Amino acid sequence: MRKTVRIALCGLIFQAGALVAAKPVVARDCNAKAVDLLKAASPNGNSVFRAIAHKAFFRTWIDCEDPQYALPTAVHESVHMMTADGDVYPLVGGGAVRRPPESTALFEPARIARQFRPSLFVTTYLRVGGSTSATDFRYLLDELNAYTHDLDTAVALDGLRTPDRQLSHRDGLAALMSFVAFYVKAAEADPDAWTALKHPDMKNAVSALWGQAERTMIGSCRITDIGTEDRVFLTKLCERGPQTALKRLLGRAPVCPKECLALPSTASRE
Repeated sequence: MRKTVRIALCGLIFQAGALVAAKPVVARDCNAKAVDLLKAASPNGNSVFRAIAHKAFFRTWIDCEDPQYALPTAVHESVHMMTADGDVYPLVGGGAVRRPPESTALFEPARIARQFRPSLFVTTYLRVGGSTSATDFRYLLDELNAYTHDLDTAVALDGLRTPDRQLSHRDGLAALMSFVAFYVKAAEADPDAWTALKHPDMKNAVSALWGQAERTMIGSCRITDIGTEDRVFLTKLCERGPQTALKRLLGRAPVCPKECLALPSTASRE
């Protein structure tokens, strides 16, 4: 009888051990599937995973309950870490552009907050006390870059989401593009700030990051329902003032993503 009881207890201990171990095993399987998916579906997102030195940091953002495993967010946050570690802005698809040195001639981006109606993006990125992007233009560029990677990855993984799921990946990039555009517009009227923006280090960074943001935004316009505030911010971006200022800084006409603006609004789809 004692032998029978011991065998039964051993069996319970083994089962309990298996249950305890199940979560880490499932997590490992989930992480592996997410990384494999990123590699197969999003070469650009995968280049971020390959490049980041802290792979564990990338994996902390993976969500096993999300059809896309929250990979756009993992890529977004990893881009921030890579920028902080290397003092460069990693570009979509590989490569990087150097983050310009801090300049006292550049005013705080918080100055342009009043140009926008209340929004979580405005509060987060343009209100002092939120993100560093409210006080340092270089960090506004950092957010522009991270949201470009975010949207690029989301577009690549769009086929995974369920039809009833409304996403807002385009909102972030639309907001940051409009913030940067209005910052350039305000700087145009400030001789010291305008000179600082035209410095080769700063101008090269703005040009590289703006160009990939334009391409990514336009590439997303084929998808109708990955934004809820995107049209509001893109309409602001396409106003004459910021478009003219960007043209002066970039040396070319910026792109107004009319294809995205032509999409039906969320309200009309409901």
